[in-house]
Amino acid sequence: MRVLVFGTYDTSSHPRVGIIADGLRSHGMDVEECNVPLGLDTAGRVAMLAQPWRVPLLLLRLADRWWRLARTARKMPRPDVILVGYLGHFDVRLARLLFRRTPIVLDHLISASDTAKDRRLSSGGLKQVLLRAIDAGALKAATVVVVDTEEHRLALPEADQERAVVVPVGAPGYWFEAGAAAAAAREAADPATDPATDPAPGPLSVVFYGLFTPLQGAPVITEALAALDGAGVELTMIGRGQDSEAARSAAPTDGSVRWLDWVPAAELPALVAGHDVCLGIFGTGPKALRVVPNKVFQGAAAGCALITSDTEPQRRELGDAAVLVPPGDPAALAAALRKLAEDRGELDRMKQAARAAAEDRFGPAAVVQPLVLQLSGERPPVPPRNP
Repeated sequence: MRVLVFGTYDTSSHPRVGIIADGLRSHGMDVEECNVPLGLDTAGRVAMLAQPWRVPLLLLRLADRWWRLARTARKMPRPDVILVGYLGHFDVRLARLLFRRTPIVLDHLISASDTAKDRRLSSGGLKQVLLRAIDAGALKAATVVVVDTEEHRLALPEADQERAVVVPVGAPGYWFEAGAAAAAAREAADPATDPATDPAPGPLSVVFYGLFTPLQGAPVITEALAALDGAGVELTMIGRGQDSEAARSAAPTDGSVRWLDWVPAAELPALVAGHDVCLGIFGTGPKALRVVPNKVFQGAAAGCALITSDTEPQRRELGDAAVLVPPGDPAALAAALRKLAEDRGELDRMKQAARAAAEDRFGPAAVVQPLVLQLSGERPPVPPRNP
């Protein structure tokens, strides 16, 4: 089967579609790419959609990229399936125009209307009407809709749920490589030391990275660290966004938090792999309760122990491979961090559990299996709706 990955996606900042493409390749499919990145991240695209006066700039960019995409696509072999990458709400329409009779798979990882509400850019009115119309048009243009959790499948309009396939976000291969390299470096540095029995371990090193959106709950993290009061935990916070100021205001002032506004995508896996614990999300909004964030898949692949919120999709996906705490509860997060700082045997066990889950379930070949079944005509069973 020949698959053409199509659109203005950027795998350096959003690796999701690259994971799907690698997974399809691992299942023997011939995968090519027709890609001209738009040059806008999620925040930039959503902000434009929520601020109509900025839409002309988006349209100008799209016109340039679409012309280049169309010109390139005409020169490529005719595909059997088109895969439109993440943030493809408009790209899927171009794909439908260019490939009228070809099945189109839309990676609908985010809803424009849902994301605008979560980021407090739009809560109702004409903006939400416009964003919902954009979502609906994108879904209508697709043959198969890919989402990341069952909760997101059920959040689709009822007419679209039956043709939706759940493909977890997963982790790219280079995150696994970073984890293996970090483990080898630690072993080479001191092969005789067992981290579970080391009588004088250093501080527990913890990392969080993201866009500091409400979904992620960054202020919960820094409140938790402040509550630890020097309990041997050092935290690295990477990124910036809406909740940056609130997170910094809640943080302790004893030097236990390191702030990095930005880390190049190519350097991030190795940096994360150098930490003991990778934090997930701790927000309490509706969207936060429906997702399994990319950072838990990536952190597991990097060999870190995981702590994230105890929500239905995360509990189902991670099981015993993560420490789960109630959303929005800094005291519970602080207790979980204190336990891992004091019990290095438990820390080592959680690292091994996360890595084992990643190797078994989070790699490209594993996460893409439901889509492979869909494309081969063996549709996976649709889970029943919870009563």
